Amino acid sequence: MSDKDSDREEYVYVLDYMPTGPSDDRASDDPLAHGLGVDGFTLLEVLPKPDADVTIGDRLYVGDGDRERVDRVKRRIDYTDLTQGAQMELEYAVEDIVEENEERFVEFFNEAGSVTIRMHQLDLLPGVGEKIRNTVLDERKYDPFESYEDLEDRVSGFHGPAGVLVDRILQEIKGEDVKYQLFVR
Repeated sequence: MSDKDSDREEYVYVLDYMPTGPSDDRASDDPLAHGLGVDGFTLLEVLPKPDADVTIGDRLYVGDGDRERVDRVKRRIDYTDLTQGAQMELEYAVEDIVEENEERFVEFFNEAGSVTIRMHQLDLLPGVGEKIRNTVLDERKYDPFESYEDLEDRVSGFHGPAGVLVDRILQEIKGEDVKYQLFVR
């Protein structure tokens, strides 16, 4: 994983691949991919190497080292810049990242703190109310959570913590009325 203080992504999930570039750009025949960063959920336009085998769902290295299938990262993009296909694929990619990095996201529940005097980071998760928040805070004092299953077992009424995280991350990516960013750079 990359340094959390860095804005750079190491890997992206391919959300859409356009072998001849975007359909609205007649001046370019270069392949183009829309990707989602694994560390900071950054949306990126990536230029794959012309001979690279790239498909939707691939994980591509875009870090500073030798890139096997990526020529360069073209630019950061917003949710509204994504192709319709990339928008449809986004939820699946976020789900994969949250599932594959369970330790990282369970650690969020173990370390989450206050945002303001009256608001906790856990309050910003969809479906997490005062009772669940307080139970998470109480339970983690005794023993850190070790998995999503452990969270569900120890926090009554808290079902599908991975899904709750996915919903919050999607809200942040889409910019849906989100004042505080918990997961998206």
